[in-house]
Amino acid sequence: MDIPEASDHQWSEDDESFLMDPELLRDQLPQPFRMIDKVLDRLLDMAWDTISKRESTRVAEESKKKTPTLELCGAAQLPESTNCLAYSEDGRYISMGHSRGLSVSCASSLICVSAWLQDRLEITSIQMTCMDEKGYLLGTVDDMGVARVFAYHTESIHLLKVINDTEDINQRSICLTFELSKGGDYGAASISCNGALWLEVYRFPLEAWLKDLELAASQKQAQNPSGVVDVKWSPAAVLMKIKPPKSLAGTTVKSPLEVLQRVDCGIVFGSGQNHTISNRQWEEQEAVFRSTYRKYISTDTDETKETDESPRHCTKHFLLPCGLSPGLSEAKSQPAGLPVAVCVWWSDSHNLLQYLLCRAPKDKPDVEPVPDVLWPNAHEILCSAVSSCTRYIALGLDAAVVTVWDRQLGLPLSVVLVSAADSAFTRMLFLDYRPVFAEDSLLSQALTPAKVHLLVVCKSGATHVLTTGRGAESCATQLTERPKDSGGLPTVIASVPFLQGLSLVAQKNGKMFLQDVIHKTTVCYLIPPTTRLFATPWDPVYALDIKQQTLVIRGDQNPSHSDSLTADCQSQLLILRFREAAVVEPYIVALPDSPTQQTGMSFVALEEACNLYLQQRVLSVDERNKALTQRWKQLQEHVVTV
Repeated sequence: MDIPEASDHQWSEDDESFLMDPELLRDQLPQPFRMIDKVLDRLLDMAWDTISKRESTRVAEESKKKTPTLELCGAAQLPESTNCLAYSEDGRYISMGHSRGLSVSCASSLICVSAWLQDRLEITSIQMTCMDEKGYLLGTVDDMGVARVFAYHTESIHLLKVINDTEDINQRSICLTFELSKGGDYGAASISCNGALWLEVYRFPLEAWLKDLELAASQKQAQNPSGVVDVKWSPAAVLMKIKPPKSLAGTTVKSPLEVLQRVDCGIVFGSGQNHTISNRQWEEQEAVFRSTYRKYISTDTDETKETDESPRHCTKHFLLPCGLSPGLSEAKSQPAGLPVAVCVWWSDSHNLLQYLLCRAPKDKPDVEPVPDVLWPNAHEILCSAVSSCTRYIALGLDAAVVTVWDRQLGLPLSVVLVSAADSAFTRMLFLDYRPVFAEDSLLSQALTPAKVHLLVVCKSGATHVLTTGRGAESCATQLTERPKDSGGLPTVIASVPFLQGLSLVAQKNGKMFLQDVIHKTTVCYLIPPTTRLFATPWDPVYALDIKQQTLVIRGDQNPSHSDSLTADCQSQLLILRFREAAVVEPYIVALPDSPTQQTGMSFVALEEACNLYLQQRVLSVDERNKALTQRWKQLQEHVVTV
């Protein structure tokens, strides 16, 4: 063969295309590297084929495993424009707020037993609680911001009190939220008027109202069976009027001694109001701060924030007697299950304030009350939740931090940092997870380091589960990621107390399902009948009966279904009885009958509370020693690095 000379092939000095060809490079490899390269390629191809087959098999198996579904059935027709539903605590009645007033129906037969009707009055919020075996208290708020208190007694509804009804339209106040305590002894209303906001706490005379209701029933039966009875209802007393805390300002005192002498002037230590800083010192401190961080501060942003500042709001929770909380001596003579305090926090605030309810109503309700307990936090509070036994209080802060306070010991249970990749917190709730105790005594339950499960929802739609407990390591895991579209945003996340570790989730796209928060699985989907759709998926109208373990939700006509075109266009009440569903049977648990069993321990003496505190300290000595050793190790490492 004629071998051409090198000059016959014109190689360019810039021609390096042969370096880009792997076949040429492979041919240039000497033996045995060429054989090793081919063997590795074959092994990689075989491994990739095996992984692909396993993945396809897994996808096929998951497609076969379909999530079970539970279909709700139509139970009864609802009044026009039903906006809210509420069950009584004993599960006997269900109340409905609609565009003409409110109605009360029997929970078993869903037959209307009584109604209070008024034209052009649309109820948007309703709550129902038991006064006794025959009487029920209802709290409502209408679309005009007027709160009312009703009583249902002997198949009749009576208007007992209008919270914020005024004749002068210029001085008209608006009730933003209204909440009744369990049993109806107290009520709290957030009132707004001409840019001002405050919280009014009422004490309702239940015994006097029950006597008035008995009198009204006798009058209606004897004198006027078909008309309206004329009874003067006993007045409700304003227990306290709580206003938002004032911003920090300079003090006029000249020495610390004068501050100590003015402790009893209505100011609480720890709130930041007791200080000896003058107005001039505040101004100098702000000037130094702005001069130091001038490049990080935008004047335009500050001005926009001041002009576009959102209105303030308050969040409140009624608290039962527990542990070292104050007011136990006053609550000793009260019946079990009666709240002894209310905790309040305001938007743009770092502090949780607690006010005792065991006090006589003041002659001057406009006098601002003094908080009895202050729970400080390092960051602004965004959302809060209280456990069903009110022993634990959880606060979601703006730095992606969740703080859980233990009222039984008066100390923080844990401080957990959630992933900072998500947005700010919007809401949170405690999951009713009850461990099985070997002993039945209340003391064993109180001393056992039970875990607390908390569900946190972010503004982006992502959810996290926090597991903590005294003597246990706190951890935060992501339950669901941020949804890809707005339809997957959760609109309702509610705890189901009679189902162990399950939560009811409703999404904006109309999907509703039960989710196992502990094991991060979807238990089942809840679907309406083919002729119906869940009404207003962005704000579903539903109610959960804990006693009878039943879920009811409003269903509207499905326009895409052919049979629904000829059916009644009126809204329908859809019902689901969990006791009849086999898929949730393993999760059903028995609920405690009394609040004492829920709290684990109720103290009436300071000596008993101190004994429990010392026992808790003995049980946690190993944990505290371990934390102390780890902290010293971190300090030593920090000193070496510095």
